[in-house]
Amino acid sequence: MSSLHKFLIATIKPTSFANNRSTSISVLLWLILSLGFGIFYGYLGLQKAFKSEYVVQDDAREYVFWMQRFVDSELFHNDLIADYFKSITPLGYASVYKLMAYLGINPLLLSKILPIFLGLIITSYCFWLCLEIFPVPLAAFISTLLLNQSLWFKSDLVSATPRSFLYPLILAFLYYLVRESWVSICLVIVFAGLFYPILLFICLGILLLRMPKNYILLATILGLGFLAILPYAFMAAQYGPSVSGTQALTMPEYWPDGRHPFFNDNPWKFWLIGQHSGILPPLLPPFIWMGLFFPMVLQHCDRFPLIRLVNSKIKLLLQIVIVSLILYFAAHALLLKLFFPTRYIVHTIRIVMAIASGITLTVMLDKFFLANQQMNAAGRKRRFWRLGLTIFVAAALFLYPNLSGRFPTTDYRVSRELNLYKFLQQQPKETLVATLADEADNIPTFGQRPILVGREYALPFHIGYYSQIRQRSIDLIRSQYSLDITAAKQLIQNYGVDFWLLERTAFQPEYLTKKTWLKSFQPVFAEALDNLEQGKIPAIAKLVSRCSVIETENFSVLKADCILTSP
Repeated sequence: MSSLHKFLIATIKPTSFANNRSTSISVLLWLILSLGFGIFYGYLGLQKAFKSEYVVQDDAREYVFWMQRFVDSELFHNDLIADYFKSITPLGYASVYKLMAYLGINPLLLSKILPIFLGLIITSYCFWLCLEIFPVPLAAFISTLLLNQSLWFKSDLVSATPRSFLYPLILAFLYYLVRESWVSICLVIVFAGLFYPILLFICLGILLLRMPKNYILLATILGLGFLAILPYAFMAAQYGPSVSGTQALTMPEYWPDGRHPFFNDNPWKFWLIGQHSGILPPLLPPFIWMGLFFPMVLQHCDRFPLIRLVNSKIKLLLQIVIVSLILYFAAHALLLKLFFPTRYIVHTIRIVMAIASGITLTVMLDKFFLANQQMNAAGRKRRFWRLGLTIFVAAALFLYPNLSGRFPTTDYRVSRELNLYKFLQQQPKETLVATLADEADNIPTFGQRPILVGREYALPFHIGYYSQIRQRSIDLIRSQYSLDITAAKQLIQNYGVDFWLLERTAFQPEYLTKKTWLKSFQPVFAEALDNLEQGKIPAIAKLVSRCSVIETENFSVLKADCILTSP
C-alpha cells in the first residue's frame, strides 16, 4: 500500500522537472494515459460517424453543407440559406475547412475526424494547466479524464462547429495566462476572434480581473481582439439587424415548441435548466460534480495535507467563475445582444469543475492511504471497507460512461434515402427542392442541392434573413395544404422550385402536429391542420401519382413542371 501510495500521489517540482528522471517518467506516464483515453473516446465517436454512407452531425449540417463550395464552386450559387450561413461562419473556422479541401479532404469527412484531433489538444492543455495549479500528475490525469468524458456526453466537441474550437482555445489561454506567456496569449486572443468570437468576452473579462492596472497590455490585447472579430461582424451584418429582446418576446420561435426556445413561463425552468437561459449546466459524468467539495477540502488542510500543494494559481478558477457569472447575467440583461446567456457559463464551468474534481478526488485518495497506514490491527476491517469503496469509485470513474447507455453522445443523423440523394445529385446544380419533411435538413449536405426552407436552417437571429425564411415557410405550408392548386403553382413560379418532396404521411393531421416548429407560422398552420382534420384533400395530394418522378419507401418526388401544367 505504501508503494502504491507513493506511485499514485507522486508530486513534481517544476524547477526540477527537466532534471529529475523519475519525475519525467511519472508525468509522461499520466500524460500518455490521458491522451490514450482522449483517443479512445474519439474512436468511439468515429465508429458512429462511419457506420453508414450518409451520416452527419446534427449541428454540423448548418456549417458543412455550404463549404462544399470549396470542392465545387458551382454548388449553392445565389442560394439564400448557403449565403447566410457563410456570413455567420467565423473566418478562421472556414479557413481550416478551405485549406483541408484544397489538400483533398472533403468538408463532411473533415467534420467527422476533426473532433479527435481537437480532443488531443484539449487533453494536453488541460493536463499541463492542472500541473501548474496542483503539481500531482494523478490529479491532472483525473481532471482530463473527467473533462473528456463530459465533452463526449454532449455534442459540443463532436459537432466540429465553431464552438468545438472554444475548448482548445480557452484552455490554451488559461495555460499561457498562468505561465504569463503574453505573446502566446495575444495569439490565442486573435484565434478566439477568428474561431469563436464569444470567447473574446470571457478571456478579456479574466484579464481585467487579473491585471486591472496594466493598461498598455490590456489595450494591446483588446485591440487585437477587436481587429480579429471585425471580419465576422461585417459579414454577419449583411443580414442584420439582429433580433432584439423586445422583438424576441413577441416571436413564437423563442417560446416552447418554437425553433429556438428561450423564454418559458415557468421561472424555475427558465433560470435553472433552460437550454439557452438556465444557470445550471447539465454536466456528466456524476463525478465531475465532486468539484463542489473542493472549497471545503481547501479549508481543511489539517485533514487533507496534500491540499497544501495547491498554489496561488488556483485563484484562476474563481476568476473564471466570477467572469462567467457576470457575462451570464449581462447576457440576460442585454437580451440577445450578447447571444444566449448559457454560452458564457456552460463551457467554462465544465472546465472549472473538471479541474476542481480532479484535485478533490486525488486529495481524498491521499487521505485514504494515510489513514490506512496509521491504522493498527484493530482497524483492519475498516481498512477493508475503505479499500473496497476506493476500488468501486475508481471503477465507476472509468466505466460509468460506457455503462450509461448514452456514451458517446454524438447526435449524428443517419439517412437511408440513398436513391433520393443519387437522383438529386444527377440534377442541375441550381435545382431547388421544396419540402416540409425533416429530410430537408439533410438534402443540402447529402443531395448537394439547395432547398426552399428547412427546420435546421430556420434560425430566427437576423431579421434580414429570417423574414425571408418565415415568408417562404408560410407560402410553402399554404401551398402544400391548399385545396386550390393555384397556390402551389404560384410558389413554384415565385421561387423557381424544381421539385416538390412529399412524405407518404404528409396529409395526415399527425404529420403537422409532430412538427412543432411549424406552429410558429400562423394562421396558415392552423388552417392547414383544420383542413386535414376535416378530411379535406389538398390539391397537390391529387397529383402525386401523375407528377411523381421518383418513389422511395417514404417519399415521392414531384416534378414542378408537371404541377404547373396540371388543370
